[in-house]
Formats: sequence, C-alpha cells, structure tokens
Amino acid sequence: MNIRFDGQSVIVTGAGHGIGRAIARGFALRGARVFACDVNAEALAETARLGGIAASVLDVTDRPSVRAWVAAVEAESGGAVDVVVNNAGGVCGQSGRPIESVSDEDWDAILRVNLTAAFAVTQAAAPAMKARRRGRIVIISSGAGLGVSKTGIQAYAAAKAGQIGLTRQLAHELGPFGITVNSVAPGFVLSNPSTRRQWAAYGEAGQRALLAGIALRRLGTPEDMVHAVLFLASDFAAYINGQTLSVDGGK
Repeated sequence: MNIRFDGQSVIVTGAGHGIGRAIARGFALRGARVFACDVNAEALAETARLGGIAASVLDVTDRPSVRAWVAAVEAESGGAVDVVVNNAGGVCGQSGRPIESVSDEDWDAILRVNLTAAFAVTQAAAPAMKARRRGRIVIISSGAGLGVSKTGIQAYAAAKAGQIGLTRQLAHELGPFGITVNSVAPGFVLSNPSTRRQWAAYGEAGQRALLAGIALRRLGTPEDMVHAVLFLASDFAAYINGQTLSVDGGK
C-alpha cells in the first residue's frame, strides 16, 4: 500500500512536538504541502526545519485567529484544503485531583483546547471542502475518550469523549458532500513532557502493570499514530466514516 499526498494541502494543528510533529512530517514526506500550527513558537520552528512544512504560531482557542489562518491556507492552496488533522490538545499542565478542587478556569481550558478547537478548525475548513465535495478530517482523540482516563482529569476525559461524539456527528453531516470524518484514539504514548512526567510518576511497579495490560507489551510511538492518520486521510479509507480507530497495542 503506497500512500501519497502529492499536490494536496494538509492542515495539522498542535504540530510543535510529539504526535503532531510526526504527523506533519509524515504528510510532508509523502508529497503534501503541510500547514502546521502550534502555540509554542520555538517547538514549531523545529518542526518547520524538518522541511516541507509551513509553520504558523497560533492559539487554536482563539477562534477569530483560527478562521483567519484557515482562510489564508485556503488562499495559498488555491481553494479548499484536502486534509485537516485536529491534533491540538492536552492537559494544559494539569494533573488529576478531586472534582471539588477543579476550578472553572481549569475545566474550561481543557475543553477549549481539545474539543472546541477541533470544532472551530473544522468549522472554518468545511465550507470550501463542501463546495469542492471532497475532504478528509481526522481528529486525534484518546483512549481516555473510550474508557477511564489514566490522567484522572475529568475535563480531559470529557473532552476526548466529546471529540469522538463530534466525529460521529460531523461524519453524518459532511458525508453527503464526499467528506469523511474519523478519529484516532492513541493509547499511552511518550510524546510530550506531560506524558513523560505521567510515566515517571507510575514508578517501576506501575510501569510494569501498565505494560502488562497492553497486548503488545510496549508503549506506542508517535509514528504508530502517524500510520493510522495517513491511512484514514488516504483514498484507501474512502468508505470509512464516523469511526474511531484505537491505536493502543491491544487492550
């Protein structure tokens, strides 16, 4: 299966490091024009240096800026983008704590960067995709959206489950226009400082227990996620729509 994206324009949010950077690079290596964004300018510059990636510093929770960025990408692409990968998200530096200790601001922050941002980017890109009657949208959710989150963060679990619900709903709305909407639910991946801190906090016994619950007995890598995204964005997945693909080594 030789997957290529020659001549296609691809948007990747949250591409400053980890899974997002790997996804941007994966598309660029396969011929796509990649437009990547992240709020972390320094990290995003490292992504851009990989080649074939146009980088824009952007806070995806700023909805007017999101609309302006997508419009600029469309103008540079000569019309609609071909693929949107909503990868931006995370725990916003938070850790699990009792529900009564969660502030309004902390709850809202995680919902905005994970769920609302995925909606906003898709909302901005959808009209041109609909007019052209073709497109691929992939949302990076999490195993936390399918079960209990290992982070213990209520907002993160809710936001990731919300992304999966959004995937199903948008698939039915946009499917008649030739647009597929799918999501990838990664298992535990050491992809950023937050996940590395979480892994270290488990200690040796906790790490062994986590690995014992994975059929392949190893953690995932960003590249494992890239391959799933590339497939769902390709013509090989043209009749796959509204689905969430667990990429977790087997549970």
